[in-house]
Amino acid sequence: MESSMGIEMGLLDLDLLQLPDLPSSPSPSSSSTSPKHSLSHARLDDLFAQWLSLPDTQRLVMSLLEEAKSAGSSPVAQVSSSVSVSLLPGVFKEGSTPPLSPKSSPLSPRSPMRRSGSGPTNLSSPLRKSSDPLREVIPQFYFPDGPPASREMASQCLARIDQIFAGHPDGLPASAFMTITKEICKLPSFFSGILFKNVDVNGTGLVKRERFIEYWVDQNMLIADTATRVFTVLKQPDKNYLTQEDFRPILRELLATHRGLEFLHDTPEFQERYAETVIYRIFFYVNKAGNGQLQLREIKRSNLIAALQQVDEEEDINKVLRYFSYEHFYVIYCKFWELDSDHDFLIDKDDLLRYGNHALTYRIVERIFSQIPRKFSSKAEGKMGYEDFVWFILSEEDKSSEPSLEYWFKCVDLDCDGVITPNEMQFFYEEQLHRMECMAQEPVLFEDIVCQMADMICPHKEGQLTLRDLKRCKLSGNFFNILFNLNKFVAFETRDPFLIRQEREDPSLTEWDRFAHTEYIRLSMEEDGEDASNGSAEVWDESFEAPF
Repeated sequence: MESSMGIEMGLLDLDLLQLPDLPSSPSPSSSSTSPKHSLSHARLDDLFAQWLSLPDTQRLVMSLLEEAKSAGSSPVAQVSSSVSVSLLPGVFKEGSTPPLSPKSSPLSPRSPMRRSGSGPTNLSSPLRKSSDPLREVIPQFYFPDGPPASREMASQCLARIDQIFAGHPDGLPASAFMTITKEICKLPSFFSGILFKNVDVNGTGLVKRERFIEYWVDQNMLIADTATRVFTVLKQPDKNYLTQEDFRPILRELLATHRGLEFLHDTPEFQERYAETVIYRIFFYVNKAGNGQLQLREIKRSNLIAALQQVDEEEDINKVLRYFSYEHFYVIYCKFWELDSDHDFLIDKDDLLRYGNHALTYRIVERIFSQIPRKFSSKAEGKMGYEDFVWFILSEEDKSSEPSLEYWFKCVDLDCDGVITPNEMQFFYEEQLHRMECMAQEPVLFEDIVCQMADMICPHKEGQLTLRDLKRCKLSGNFFNILFNLNKFVAFETRDPFLIRQEREDPSLTEWDRFAHTEYIRLSMEEDGEDASNGSAEVWDESFEAPF
């Protein structure tokens, strides 16, 4: 009430506040009969009556009365009722003296400040406790691991789990775990082995119902997306990323169970090479950071999950062009084997110079072996291993992909400042110009090439090509071919109408897909030719089945 009085003082008559000065030392005998003292009391009564007549004051008094009535017979209600009744006559009587406000105690809610050392201030009124609404409980809206599954979904899943485990009271063996993998976990079938191993932590060979519910349902995997499920099953418990070794268990199971790879069962050495190639291709395209640590966000932004699902459903492995095609592996491995003249599974600069019928320049090969675009995984100094070659051939034969553009950009950017200048272009093109002169071809001046490339790429800043400029342009691959691949440069200048028509007929195929298909046909024909010369009666057909 005191606070309400302070707020409403601005609405009172200011003349009533001008009280006459009282004598500095009034005598006790005259204090009760002084006219000035009676006048000041009268003005105070008028002031208080005016305050009580204000609408806001009346509403305050009525609200206190209502709260006192609702409080029942509590001591606080009785005090409030008596105080309110004593205040009511003042609303209608003029000249009556209002009661003094009670002294503030340390615990009084009307005191704006508490005595020092009495603890925190409590500004709430005890009269309001009984009428305050109950505090509404806000339900949890943020779930770090995703919202929990609905009751209906959880009940249906548990019912299906009970059906599957009903016939195996002692637990499911690995041979019967495929149903769990496909129906409950919604994972490809070749994840069954690694999933069973993750659940059977003790290696008993059996998975009990309670243990599976603890591993899958209690970890809220029912509502997780497929990428999160794959990531969780493959990764190590103490890691938040995937390494190349994490993919080996599912590839071993894929090789053992997929019908399109049955012909490799008798050649375990090629099974191992196939698995390695698939892993290298996955990390080439998906691991954008290039650090060998595959993050969940990288998987979600890629087409890896779609490829895993396709290879599980498609019997013809060669129709799965992303990562798993055996034809693509065959081309990569055979190209490496052709260059590895001493078959030590390592190639040097001279070996790489023979790639593509000597298509590359010395300067670009030197940059590759300087390990500028990528550090070699090979431990032999000055040698490129099979993994390094996979990165090279994928970059060379499909310069439209982002990993390829980053690979070659690092090679051409001599000072590593993130910008390719005309001087750096000229450094690589000089060797191309010399080779054209040696081949008796009409040379194309560098000035003309610079203008052509500027019109083709349209850089944001004239005279400076950035990686962003190249990624925006669909013809960026031709930019690198002009600088260091003479065969592809000439092919670009001639513009074969047949190849252009092929690209338009099936735009979903990448440059790598077309190259691998063409090379596989050539290698298959050479293999069949060798078989025919050795007296083989086998005839090559158009199905292009793998010679292994």
